[in-house]
Amino acid sequence: MHPRLSIFTARTSLLNQIMPYRTLNSEHLVATVEKLERRIIERFPGCGLAKVCAELSQIARDSSQKVAAASEPNIPLRVGIALVLFLGLALLAYVGTIIDVKRDSENLFGVLEGIDAAVNTLIVTGAGIYFLTTLEGRWHRDLALKDLHELRSIIHVIDMHQLTKDPSRIATVGTLTPSSPQRPMTPFELSRYLDYCSEMLSLAAKIAALYAQGTRDPLIIETAAELGQITSNISSKIWQKITLVHRQISTDPPEGLGISAMSQSPSVVKSGGID
Repeated sequence: MHPRLSIFTARTSLLNQIMPYRTLNSEHLVATVEKLERRIIERFPGCGLAKVCAELSQIARDSSQKVAAASEPNIPLRVGIALVLFLGLALLAYVGTIIDVKRDSENLFGVLEGIDAAVNTLIVTGAGIYFLTTLEGRWHRDLALKDLHELRSIIHVIDMHQLTKDPSRIATVGTLTPSSPQRPMTPFELSRYLDYCSEMLSLAAKIAALYAQGTRDPLIIETAAELGQITSNISSKIWQKITLVHRQISTDPPEGLGISAMSQSPSVVKSGGID
C-alpha cells in the first residue's frame, strides 16, 4: 500500500471511529461500487453497463488514493517555495543595504519617488509571496478538477445507457424500423437495469463528495455539488421510468417476471441488445 494512502486510511479510520456516521469512508465506497459491478455482471453478463461500472470502480479506487495524496503536504514543493522566498527576501535586504541615502539634498520630488518605488516593491513582493504560498493549493485544485471532469464524463455515459430504455415501448404495439433500438428485456429486467443506472449515478456523486470532504476549496466543493445535482436530476428521470415499469409488472405479473434471453446468453448481449 502506498505510504500516503496508509496514513490517510489510518486517519480516516480514526475519524470514522470517533464520528462513524459523519464522514464518507472511501474503503466502503469502493467496496460498494465493486459489489454493484458484480451484481450487474451476474444479472446481465457481458452488457456494456457492466463495463461502465468497471470503469467507475477503477475511478473510485484511484480517487481514494488521490484524495489521500492531496491531504498530505508536498514536502519538496514546500521546501522549494521556502528557498525561493528566503533568497528573494535576502536579495531585498541586500539591495536595501547598498542604497545610499543623502539626507542633505532631500527634496519633495525625491521623497515622493522613493515612496513610489517602495510601494511598488512591496506590491510586487506581496504578489510573489501570495503566488508561491498558494501554489500547492492551486496545484491540488487543478488535479481534483481534472478528476471531477472525468467523473462528469462517466455520469453522462451512464445517462446514455439508460436513454433508450423506454418502458412505454414494452406495452406499445407498433412496427419497428431498422434503426429502432433493440429492447429484448422483460419489464422486471428493465426495472433492474434502470435501478443499476440509478445506483451508479448515486455512487458517482459520492465519489465526487470525497473530494469535497477533504478540502475547503470553494471551487472543488461547488463542482462536487454540481455533479451531485446532475446525478440527482438524471436519477429522477430514471425513477419515473421505473415507476412505469412497476405499474406494468403489477398489471401483468406473469409476463413481467419472465426472464429474457438477454440475461441468459452473453453472445446475444454482444450483438447490441443491452448496450
